[in-house]
Amino acid sequence: MLRSYRYASHGLVLVIAVAISGYGVSDLNLSVGARAGGLSARAAADDGGSFGNVAMGRDSVIIKPVSIPMAALPSHNVIAYRVKEGDTLDSIAKAFGVDFREVTWSNPGLKVPLKVGQMISLPPVPGVVVAVKPGDSAFSLAMRYGVDASDLLGFNGIRAEQLVPGMRLIIPVDPATGPNLPSGVPADPLFPGKLMCPIQGAPIIQKFGPTSFALEPPYGGYLHFHTGVDVLAVFGTPINAAAGGKVTAVGYADAAGLRVEITDSYGLVEMYAHMSVASATVGQFVQQAQTIGFVGSTGLSIGPHLHFQLGVWGVPTDPGQLIGCTG
Repeated sequence: MLRSYRYASHGLVLVIAVAISGYGVSDLNLSVGARAGGLSARAAADDGGSFGNVAMGRDSVIIKPVSIPMAALPSHNVIAYRVKEGDTLDSIAKAFGVDFREVTWSNPGLKVPLKVGQMISLPPVPGVVVAVKPGDSAFSLAMRYGVDASDLLGFNGIRAEQLVPGMRLIIPVDPATGPNLPSGVPADPLFPGKLMCPIQGAPIIQKFGPTSFALEPPYGGYLHFHTGVDVLAVFGTPINAAAGGKVTAVGYADAAGLRVEITDSYGLVEMYAHMSVASATVGQFVQQAQTIGFVGSTGLSIGPHLHFQLGVWGVPTDPGQLIGCTG
């Protein structure tokens, strides 16, 4: 016996009738209406049972809500964008709903300020656009970016043997986990895809941008410009990596004094300056929150503090919010 039932959700009414014969489905009717209502049976007097979100009539009719996607499915194509007058990393990222770090991640060697007319690649979903290099495999790429190889291949609609050098892939990276280091461990285990304060709970005493502080040199057309953020802490306080990556420089550098530089997973260079001691070594891979040195006052400094600077291929960039800093 075939029975019909109604299920209402978000203004849609699904009428489902399924009759089971043995182990097979003998009939299935589905209709969608625009009328509101509840889950009901025409024969309300009939006894029935339920199991989870599945209801069963006494004639072994199974009634189960059917999910119908109402939103557009995400694109699986690389977005090619031509830079216009006034564009910045932030404005482009906001226009396409991605993080500015994903813009730099997808365009190795990208320099700022951006040039009008240049083409940049953007992922249509949180993640990165990559060019396959010789020796790359689905497994090695999946490990590098912290995804499952089958997800990588499935999103791009290819098989493992179809990977060839030069091919561009979109690697969707779960914002809740972020990318991996080459060892396979999460680069940013505490705040995936974000920058944490290198000294948790410490106050920021000078922000990025133009300043009246005469000790700062001219930059970008300003008489005095602070190219990073200053975090106040006492001498010898441990300094932790704001984001995971590879240590690319350690040593003295003019006004920065003793500093450590980390090229993070997104291709941005983090500089930690004025250290008293550096505990990281060049070539080392570090995770977010790993200690890389200790607060000092080396270089052009008037007291113990950390100068944290974020750079896009040598150009200082506002790091934005540092999670855990105060002030």
